[in-house]
Amino acid sequence: MIWVDADACPVKAEAEKVATRLGVKLMLVSNGGLRPSPNPLVEMVYVDQGPDVADMYIAERATVGDVVITNDIPLAAKCVEAGARVLRPDGEALTPANIGNVLATRDLMADLRSADPFRQGGGKPFSKADRARFSDALDRVARAAAREVKNG
Repeated sequence: MIWVDADACPVKAEAEKVATRLGVKLMLVSNGGLRPSPNPLVEMVYVDQGPDVADMYIAERATVGDVVITNDIPLAAKCVEAGARVLRPDGEALTPANIGNVLATRDLMADLRSADPFRQGGGKPFSKADRARFSDALDRVARAAAREVKNG
């Protein structure tokens, strides 16, 4: 199964294409406002409003053999700990080997931003190359997760 932290995810369409090609169920978890997909492999999960409600929903359910797509680092850490494979929308894999460093960097950047209110992240626009890199990474990771479950 592929779980998507869907509220601000820029690659929902790419995730649906990969899930459809592989015949894998895709769960889009959000606080609402997303249109349902007619695709029978796509399930919309609408959770209550509130901070981290969608994250908690995914974290409580993601397990070995699942893939989670999120930019939320604390959610990613919980999912990695549960044995799920995690991808960021730019295709970067978050693994047991790198999640500690990613968490530490996130915390450091939050501290720097709070110390200097003029230092705000203004990320670069999401490009076609980013989307292609994500699609390739998801295809690879989803296939590896399926093998992991099969070989059990």
